[in-house]
Amino acid sequence: MAVTGILLVLFLIAHMLGNLKIFTGATSFDHYAHWLRELGAPLLPNAGFLWIQRVGLLAAVLLHIWAATVLALRARAARPVRYAHRKKVRGSYAARTMRWGGVIILLFVIYHILDLTTGTLNPVGDPARPYANIVADFAPERWYVTAFYTLAIVALGFHLRHGVFSALRSLGQQTPRGEQRARAVALAFAVVLCAGYLVVPFAVLTGLVS
Repeated sequence: MAVTGILLVLFLIAHMLGNLKIFTGATSFDHYAHWLRELGAPLLPNAGFLWIQRVGLLAAVLLHIWAATVLALRARAARPVRYAHRKKVRGSYAARTMRWGGVIILLFVIYHILDLTTGTLNPVGDPARPYANIVADFAPERWYVTAFYTLAIVALGFHLRHGVFSALRSLGQQTPRGEQRARAVALAFAVVLCAGYLVVPFAVLTGLVS
């Protein structure tokens, strides 16, 4: 669970930084996208690096879901009889968002692949024009795409906040002061990552990027 989570977080950071290059202009962004396709040449074929990355990410996601399922089943098996009266846990809200948030994120990933990877659902759908694909995707008349994107990113934020907090606690932040630090770091990381992802669609929606 932890290893796959770390791999996915590292990808999210790298992907966010790549997305922010859209503010450098169409030429620069398109050049960056084409560079990713040519990365590893001549040892790798065109887009070979991207396919290695996609397969690795798919494996990480599937293993992450599998690990979450196994942990949930183990927790249930450890206490087959529920508590008669159970006090509300302070972190229960964040923990619950991991479940529905994970489903929203999974649905969004599927849509995102069909939209900006294969171009099937994109108005432009031209792999040679990634900048144009993004601008067309989040155009004002397609506000519902931006709304769905926002929902998915907010769900991701909750997911990351709880996941990072749990990871820091597992790494030794067990004292009351350590718990406060873990909560602060997890919240800050989730907010920064969400802001980094949301700034792109809203920049297109408002005309800042066109």
